[in-house]
Amino acid sequence: MTSYENQTPPPPTNSGDDNTLALLVHLSGILLGFVVPLIVWLVNKDNPNKAFLNDQSKEALNFQLTLLGVYIIGTILSLILIGVLINLAAWVACIVLSIMAGLAAQKGEYYRYPFAVRLIK
Repeated sequence: MTSYENQTPPPPTNSGDDNTLALLVHLSGILLGFVVPLIVWLVNKDNPNKAFLNDQSKEALNFQLTLLGVYIIGTILSLILIGVLINLAAWVACIVLSIMAGLAAQKGEYYRYPFAVRLIK
């Protein structure tokens, strides 16, 4: 028995296509909301070879659903003018965090949004 047999194998590396698609999933949230992350997650959720893409599409979907809730609350609160500030802050957070997540996903890193309600596990 060699020492190699006692070691765990390294985790599989992500393909460049998965990294690029994860980048697009995160960035698509800026313009299209939760639609693209939902489609990518539904297509790849049962494929064990797409674990990275599955994880990142769930993360983007959870973030976009959280933002949708914030936008709804902000729209309701716009009657007392604070909702405009809430929606503006959510919009800026969407742009900045989606770009950060996309860049991390392009490198093959697992990214977690700082404030996303994990509705889909």
